[in-house]
Amino acid sequence: MTYSTETLTQADMWAATSELTTLRHKLLDLFCQLAYKEGDFVLSSGQPSSYYINGKQVTLHPQGALAIGRILLSLLPSNTQAVAGLTLGADPMVTAVSVVSAYENRPIPALIIRKEAKGHGTRAYIEGPLLPEGGKVVVLEDVVTTGQSAMKAVDRLRNAGYVVDEVISLVDRKQGGAEFYDSVGLKFTAVFTIEDIQQRYRELGN
Repeated sequence: MTYSTETLTQADMWAATSELTTLRHKLLDLFCQLAYKEGDFVLSSGQPSSYYINGKQVTLHPQGALAIGRILLSLLPSNTQAVAGLTLGADPMVTAVSVVSAYENRPIPALIIRKEAKGHGTRAYIEGPLLPEGGKVVVLEDVVTTGQSAMKAVDRLRNAGYVVDEVISLVDRKQGGAEFYDSVGLKFTAVFTIEDIQQRYRELGN
């Protein structure tokens, strides 16, 4: 589906105006229409797969980003002091949550975790506002398979002196990620499971 840059109609304003239950249903449809593909793929983990979810097709979509920001903000513990994630997949997600939080009068900064330390200046792994020692951070991820990707962000944040107890993902492929997080004492929440997406994909006639 090619994105239209025409002016939005009132019906297209769902991401800003829908209550959370409707918002979740419409976001699921967006994942089915834009992000979910079937075929022969190799994942970043090296595993073969009969389907692929390109989360950035939704997280970088204007209505998708707004919907994600609203939904994820509603899932954050009240004591959350920042959201963070490993670049590149989590970048638009943490930004969306931070922007929406400002509109909701609950300002939460975004942190971006580099895969490698910056090669100049401060040589930092973490980009974004500096939090107090022991600051509570929730890690965000677009699609979880084994859980190892978001764990890199958790480790970097903990090494910087922050407290990380929870990972929230947009999609859980249910290939061991949830079990891995449980084994290391992290709470894990997913907005959708792969079954949610595949069932809705069929209902939409694909």
